[in-house]
Amino acid sequence: MDSQPRGDNGAAPPVADAWDRALSHRPPGERGPAAERFEAAGLTAEQVKAVLADGGDRLYAAAQAAAPGWADPFGGTLAAALLAAEVGALAAQLGRRASGIRSMAAADLLEEFSAVTVAEELGVSRQKIYEIARGGLRGPHLDTVPWR
Repeated sequence: MDSQPRGDNGAAPPVADAWDRALSHRPPGERGPAAERFEAAGLTAEQVKAVLADGGDRLYAAAQAAAPGWADPFGGTLAAALLAAEVGALAAQLGRRASGIRSMAAADLLEEFSAVTVAEELGVSRQKIYEIARGGLRGPHLDTVPWR
């Protein structure tokens, strides 16, 4: 008897799906080329997800210790460099999202309070508060962090 697999049989997800999940912080058009770089360096989607899940803590600790072969557990120095860059890409996405939220909140605050008051509360200059408020929540942004 033939049946169509439904994907819930405990089998590993297709490779493209695994990379899409590991690189969900990247725009869809960037995921394939990034995945190719990781695979060329011998890394899997699960290894990338693991480094992103701890924000690069283990990678940083190994680099900081600077023991011979510190990058070996991560696949070598090329892999470590790629992983560090990916932590940076995720951090940049989160930073852009936070900046957009701050911008929207500052604009709303300026409707109720003076620029001097808002600037003092946020710890920026009066001139800077207008720049912050103009930015807006431009996207696309991450809906959720990848580890949720």
